[in-house]
Amino acid sequence: MTTEPPAPSACRIILRVDSGVDHGASISRELADRLLERLVGDGDVVVRRDVSAGLPLVDAHWHAAAFAGADPLALALSEELIDELFSADELVLVAPVYNLGIPAALKCWIDQVVRAGRTFRVTPEGVQGLAGLSRAWIVTASGGTSIGSDLDFNTPYLRAILGFIGVRDIRIIAADSVRQWGDEAIDRAHRSLAEHLEETAAQA
Repeated sequence: MTTEPPAPSACRIILRVDSGVDHGASISRELADRLLERLVGDGDVVVRRDVSAGLPLVDAHWHAAAFAGADPLALALSEELIDELFSADELVLVAPVYNLGIPAALKCWIDQVVRAGRTFRVTPEGVQGLAGLSRAWIVTASGGTSIGSDLDFNTPYLRAILGFIGVRDIRIIAADSVRQWGDEAIDRAHRSLAEHLEETAAQA
């Protein structure tokens, strides 16, 4: 994790989570860079968490600590990631399409942060999300999968899990089917990015 030096008075904290391989030509990472260039204002702080190298899987020790009060050290990373999430005002998830879904590393991050009693709780009225994020951005790219199609298991899942922890304003920036559409797909993503930013500015 790296944190950019804060300005004297921080207005917002934006958490960026990268999950796709940083191979030097990542379209999703480049789109996230452009988003943050325009999203970040004076005094804002960007916290970066790159999980592409992998995170520990939820295992028996983790489960025993989370649900039976066993060794709390098993939840140390989970607590760190949740505290990081709770400190943020906005979330940028950089989540390219891998085999129709999300990268495995991002699923590991989700499993660490989506915890009963921490990021959600079950009430007689149903599940209540506890994350205080004002907005989440899903930045994605695909070679052949059309975002929003029946074969897109990336963005519907991310929308659902973010909603589960209480995030209601979710924006998607997608450069999809790049192998088919080439630069046109990337241009569409940049136009979508600009439109979303204009909308959020108008709402502010």
